[in-house]
Amino acid sequence: MSSGAQVVIIGAGVIGASVAYHLALRGCSDVLILEKEEAEVSGSTARSAAGVRHQFSSTTNILLSRYSIERLRAFDQEVGGHAELHQIGYLFLLSDEPTWAQYQRNVALQRQLGVRVELLTPEEAARFVPGMRRDDLLGATFGPDDGYCDPYGIALGYLRAAQAMGVRLQRASPVTGFAHADGVIRGVETTQGSVSCETVVNSAGPAAGAVAALVGLDLPVLPYRRNIYMTTPFPQIPGPIPLTIDVSSGFFMRKEGASILMGKSNSAEPSSYNQTVDWEWLDAVLDSGLHRFPILEQAGLAESQCWAGLYEITPDHNPILGRHPALSGYIDASGFSGHGIMHAPATGLLIAEEILDGRAHSINIDELRITRFAAGYAPTEKNII
Repeated sequence: MSSGAQVVIIGAGVIGASVAYHLALRGCSDVLILEKEEAEVSGSTARSAAGVRHQFSSTTNILLSRYSIERLRAFDQEVGGHAELHQIGYLFLLSDEPTWAQYQRNVALQRQLGVRVELLTPEEAARFVPGMRRDDLLGATFGPDDGYCDPYGIALGYLRAAQAMGVRLQRASPVTGFAHADGVIRGVETTQGSVSCETVVNSAGPAAGAVAALVGLDLPVLPYRRNIYMTTPFPQIPGPIPLTIDVSSGFFMRKEGASILMGKSNSAEPSSYNQTVDWEWLDAVLDSGLHRFPILEQAGLAESQCWAGLYEITPDHNPILGRHPALSGYIDASGFSGHGIMHAPATGLLIAEEILDGRAHSINIDELRITRFAAGYAPTEKNII
């Protein structure tokens, strides 16, 4: 083969950059990141809505968030770059009994794990957003340490720090195949040539399933479009407000400067790599938004500032992390289902442990391994947006 590295990382987004940084931090700098695009941090990371939250329903996800948000809080000093963490909170609005009961159980677990979170009455929740309709609400949960960040600044910070420690980045190098023998990874093939390696980390984001298929592995990660719509400056809702989610409809919004950033997932849309804005879906988003926040009727749409990106979705909306039992030297770090930015710091730490120590140990990731998809597995995360 024409070149080599101890570890090859596929994808120069926030996950790949975090893994590279944490490997180099522990002295493993013989690392090559392969990015298919001509510029790093140009895929899903750059098109994220950037939310970070502790408010999950599974212990593992709460621990991933707790560690990651603490690291993001100190990111500029520890890593360099600009995390721009704004801890304005997440506000979940609940309007049906079963879901409200589940969220109250979530809060009990979150508090048990040291997370600050509050249970609010509809009246208390309505104080955050002017004109909020509350007659059909049962309650709300509020996490004051949640919020949003700068995904591009975080990914670039990790990447530049890793490069300063000796990690290499090769752009415009999509992976086209793998070299392996006797169930062991030997290297990867790219459009720019062959690379020998001992370990491959698949952090290819929405393309992770397609990358795994190149070596005959069935990785249930598919790309789905997510649209973000922006209003013109809207002082009628003064900022900051929490990132607010109407759970029954899936509508969410927060302030972005003087404007409102908003969206809602389209569960009926099939998997694709389409990243053009879906203007037809805007009507459904507005219907849900206006139901809960009638004041939005006064807002204008900033069409040129709207965008779409891709979520990398798994069947249970949890990531797939760790070694693959069918192929030695192959490691998954994908399928974050919208949680990649917020869990990138912990993921980098854990995948570095998986490679260098043989097993991730700072947080137990067994329920996130590919083996969970054997017959009889049950999804662990209930709090999905």
